Amino acid sequence: MIWTAIPPMRPQMAARALPDFSRRAHEAEWMDDEAVGFETFEGCLRDLAKANAVTMTHRPTLAFLARLDQAGLWPKDRPLVIVDVGSGYGDGLRRIARWAARRGLAARLIGIDRNPFAARAAGAASDSAPAIAWTTCDAFDYDGPADVILSSLFTHHLDDAQLVRFLAWMDRRAAVGWFVNDLERHPLSWAGFALLARVARWHPFVGHDGPVSIRRAFRPPDWRGYLEAAGVAGAEVRARFPFRLCVSKVAGV
Repeated sequence: MIWTAIPPMRPQMAARALPDFSRRAHEAEWMDDEAVGFETFEGCLRDLAKANAVTMTHRPTLAFLARLDQAGLWPKDRPLVIVDVGSGYGDGLRRIARWAARRGLAARLIGIDRNPFAARAAGAASDSAPAIAWTTCDAFDYDGPADVILSSLFTHHLDDAQLVRFLAWMDRRAAVGWFVNDLERHPLSWAGFALLARVARWHPFVGHDGPVSIRRAFRPPDWRGYLEAAGVAGAEVRARFPFRLCVSKVAGV
C-alpha cells in the first residue's frame, strides 16, 4: 500500500476556511429578495418556524413577558398591546397567544411585516389561534398603540443605520417596554446551523439564509454601540442559550 503524505494546513489557510466573524457581514439573504414568489416565501417561513422550535427561539421572549407580569406591568383592566415587528410566519405571536391564555393574561396581538406575503402566510397558519391582527407596513409607519414592542430574528436584516433608528423608535413608542431577540455571531452557531439544516432537509432558502443571518448578527459590543448611538439608556444586553443575544428595556425600571 502506498501512502501519500498530505501536508498540514498552514495557519493562513485555516483562517481562510472560515468567514470573518469579527464584524457583521453584508451578504444578502435570499428571502429578502422582492422577486421571490409566495409559494417559495411561504415554504421558507414554514421551515423557519420548524427551525425556531428546534432552537428554542421563543423562550427568551416569553421570559421577558413573564418578567413584565411578575413586575405588575401587565394591565388588569385591559389587554396588553403587543406589537411584533418582522412577524413573518406568525409562530412567535401564536406561541405568545397560547402562553398568555394559559395564564389568564389578556393580550392584543399585532404582527407587522413589510412583506405582504407574510400576512397572507401567517393568517393561513393561524386559523385555530386566537385573533391576531396581521399588518403589512414598514415599522416606522405604524401609528397604532404599543405597550410592548417585540422583534425576533429581525434586527440582523437591518444595516447599522437602520438598526440605530429602530432602537430609538422602539424606545420612543413602547409604553411598557421592548425586547429584541436575535442571534449571536459565532462560528460554532454558523457551522452547527448549516449542518442542522442539511440533516433536517429544510427549505434551500433556510439552508442558505440561516448561516448568512448568523454572519449578519451581533456580539455584545455591537449592541452597546448601537444603544449609545440611538441615545437609549437603561437597556440590558444579555446572552441566552443557544447563541442568542437579547436586548431589552422596561420603562421606569
